[in-house]
Amino acid sequence: MSLTALRQRIATVSDLLCTLNLLVWDSRTMMPAGGTESRGHQIATATRLARDMIAADQTLELLDQAEQEVAGLPPDDDAHEELRQIRQAVSLHRRVPAELVERRAAIRAKANAAWAAARDANDFAAFAPWLEETVASTRDYADAIGWSEHRYDAMIGLYEPGETVATLQPLFSDLRLGIAPLLEKARERPPAELSGGPFPPSIQAETAKRFAALFGYDFGRGRLDATVHPFEISFTRSDVRITTRFNVQDLRPALFGAFHETGHGLYEQNVDPGYTRSAFATDLVGLYAVGGTSFGAHESQSRLWENHVGRSLRFWRLHFADLQAAFPDALASLTPDQFYAAVTVVRPSLIRVEADELTYDLHIMVRVELEAALMDGGLSVGDLPAAWNDAMRRHLGLTPPDDRRGVLQDIHWSSGMIGSFCTYTIGNVMAAQLFEAAMRVDGVSDGLDRGDYAPLGAWLRDRVWRHGRRRSRTEILQHATGSPLAPDAYIRRLAERYGA
Repeated sequence: MSLTALRQRIATVSDLLCTLNLLVWDSRTMMPAGGTESRGHQIATATRLARDMIAADQTLELLDQAEQEVAGLPPDDDAHEELRQIRQAVSLHRRVPAELVERRAAIRAKANAAWAAARDANDFAAFAPWLEETVASTRDYADAIGWSEHRYDAMIGLYEPGETVATLQPLFSDLRLGIAPLLEKARERPPAELSGGPFPPSIQAETAKRFAALFGYDFGRGRLDATVHPFEISFTRSDVRITTRFNVQDLRPALFGAFHETGHGLYEQNVDPGYTRSAFATDLVGLYAVGGTSFGAHESQSRLWENHVGRSLRFWRLHFADLQAAFPDALASLTPDQFYAAVTVVRPSLIRVEADELTYDLHIMVRVELEAALMDGGLSVGDLPAAWNDAMRRHLGLTPPDDRRGVLQDIHWSSGMIGSFCTYTIGNVMAAQLFEAAMRVDGVSDGLDRGDYAPLGAWLRDRVWRHGRRRSRTEILQHATGSPLAPDAYIRRLAERYGA
């Protein structure tokens, strides 16, 4: 049957993309600096092979035949949605020249290493040529895909299908209006600080692992490693890896970075195993082995566990004693309430990944504004540091003293992920909607009160995780909460925590 043969081709593509993820994981955690050049070739080759298999005439022929085979199946049969997604990927990749796909992959591998070195050296000029190539190739890619209103829309749609500049503008506007009065009120709160440690990295790692396991992350199918910029990456449901970074003077980046990546990991580990090596657990458009339905949906899970669970007062009243036992010298003088105050302190900061909840989305607005200008040609890479500093002043009232804490802080542009930043705010909004709905379910809130995270995990598994890419973000939200993406629950959540 053509459907069976087509599914086998998609399984082979999935295998290639999982192998590609393994190469990427190694390059960000273990690979020596000298491996950059050869790794770039390896990643480009694997990407080209995956793309060529999707775009091949044989795949198109099998797809045409498979669609005829399933025509008589009930409208709600999974095969229809499976073939729709494959058709979308085949059409897109046949529009994009193979040479451009390979070029982008090669640039991505080398640019990532150049970014890491430039960040360490605080030298934007060293990274600028690679960013020039990244932006140019991304513009070419967007043009090949096709767009109508904004070139940037083509890239946003790769990460968050259905979203555009036009849909993001009212969302951001509503959030700014909701956040502004809360930010003013939060400035009146007394400062809350942690001691300067020391927090030995080895103990931080063990502590992070214990909390990840408590949330339900399966270390029999995963591991935690150190990296410059935390991430989660998977190679099917049976191997899902998370990372974090360690600061001897401050426990929070490693701890909440691990909570965040654990949320991503839980999503990937709990996609229906039957979807493995299929279109429902592989991003065939973005050429990425990922089971989550969109980047925003994925981010909703990381932000839910990081902020709704891990930054709650009830969580630390239950678990602060465990943290004190791990770091008795550094935390002996603090109470759970004082630690909670320190991890929910509101203070505009330079670094996105260390930003408080109230100002985090302002960081996203800075990046989306600059990405749109880069893509539409209104901003050059050479002018980017100055534009970054100006946007930070306007949105957050801060001016970065150097590029390391400014334009060089994020890995995304070196990874070619222009268009992905908006998904963080979408994730924040979706997380609040899901958490609010979960709290209405018997047993979930009571479970959190006693430190039992299984009821929440079970609800998320049923409503979000198991569906993989079978359901869209909007379908998942509608089914789980009764409404599409809307900022109301998120603004209510922020007001409850920071408006008192």
